[in-house]
Amino acid sequence: MDDHLEPAVRAATAADVAAVRAVTDAAYHPYIARIGVVPQPMEADHMADIAAGRVFVTGEPVAGLVVVSAFPDHLFLDSVAVHPDTHGRGVGRRLLHFVEARARALGLPEIRLYTNALMWENQAIYPRYGYELVGRRVDGPYDRLHYRKTLSR
Repeated sequence: MDDHLEPAVRAATAADVAAVRAVTDAAYHPYIARIGVVPQPMEADHMADIAAGRVFVTGEPVAGLVVVSAFPDHLFLDSVAVHPDTHGRGVGRRLLHFVEARARALGLPEIRLYTNALMWENQAIYPRYGYELVGRRVDGPYDRLHYRKTLSR
């Protein structure tokens, strides 16, 4: 592979389940102590999400992934996970750009996501990519900040 080409983002397959679990756990595990509960992505049914075509991965081995769901009026970004060993290498940027391209390809006008209010790193990242804070809601043990990005036509 040419060193100047970024690894593609591709649909995850059943063979990726262990890697998806490992990257998700590595990415979210540091937040357990801070937020006081296991982050929802760590409890996801990765096999079911992959089978439903909701999981996209990048890297070989897998360095990062996104979990998305298409709705009639938006693409919901359920999870972004980047392995800590690959921080600073553009994996998260590549994944966020993929999510935007995916929404456009599906003809959806916006992307929505939420993040835990105590995951303050995300509050710095998402606005840099054009996401605006639109609300805050508590859902059980989760205090969530809701963001959206409206895509230009």
